[in-house]
Amino acid sequence: MPGRTAPTKMSEPIAYLRGKWLPLSQAAVSVFDLGFVQGVTVAEQLRTFGGRLFRLDQHLARLARSLAIVGIDPGLPMAELAEIAQTLATQNYKLLDPADDLGLTMFVTPGPPASFASWAGHQGPVVCVHTQPLPFANWAKKYETGDALAVTTVVQVPDKCWPAELKCRSRMHYFLADREANQLDPGARALLLDQAGQVTEASTANLLAYDSQVGLVSPPRERILPGVTVAVIGELAAQLGIPLVHRDLSVSDVARASEVLLSSTSPCIWSVTRLNGQPIGDGRPGPVAERVRQAWNEMVGFDIVVQANRFANRTVGGSGT
Repeated sequence: MPGRTAPTKMSEPIAYLRGKWLPLSQAAVSVFDLGFVQGVTVAEQLRTFGGRLFRLDQHLARLARSLAIVGIDPGLPMAELAEIAQTLATQNYKLLDPADDLGLTMFVTPGPPASFASWAGHQGPVVCVHTQPLPFANWAKKYETGDALAVTTVVQVPDKCWPAELKCRSRMHYFLADREANQLDPGARALLLDQAGQVTEASTANLLAYDSQVGLVSPPRERILPGVTVAVIGELAAQLGIPLVHRDLSVSDVARASEVLLSSTSPCIWSVTRLNGQPIGDGRPGPVAERVRQAWNEMVGFDIVVQANRFANRTVGGSGT
């Protein structure tokens, strides 16, 4: 049985932590855990569409690669982790409005150092899987108005620190960059450059620029997180006859683009309409973003914008979902 013991029916969401099912409100990691003390946490963020986890296999493959980079053995095979995630999503989705959806997080830490194992009450890696409400209010309006980006003095973590393909929670640079971006242009988020001044990503999102002569352009694969969502966008763009290429992007390239798109797990795809206080294109979301999003809607079976607007102001009750 995945999780060693079967989850029991509960009135609040359940979580999986260190081999046990328990109420989400009781899921806690020790303050001595290296995931907290040193930020050594490998994580994946997924979401459901119609209650079904989206591209679970790809997320697990990326998680396995990140664990290999860090050198953490989670103590259970990815196939079992997949079953745990599916069970958790199924159970917690029952607490939702059927038209709503879940975010699901899985993370792995090395656990506490041996010298603090007795204080932490355990030793060895910590594996946790939990769900959370999708914060639709964070992006519902941006489908219509677009997002704003600003270049800051904070750069992307150099690959001599850790490779771009490692998905981890050591994200102080995102925090500092977004804070500075908001000071430069209220409401903006950061556009991160590498040490050579080339575009990499926005904070927590992949970026694509649209050039009518080339198609969608994404920075080189080796310099960005291999986003599951941007890969799906590539598949949909191919169906629509829109090429997607990977090559260097300068800030000027982004500023001159006809459209600029962002992609991440929960919002899926949305437009950037302002860079460093100046409009991109005509300052409104463009037709390419709309075409790709309509293809996304057809793929998942409903309109993600309608869903986001419907649940943007929902109150999270005792269920936590």
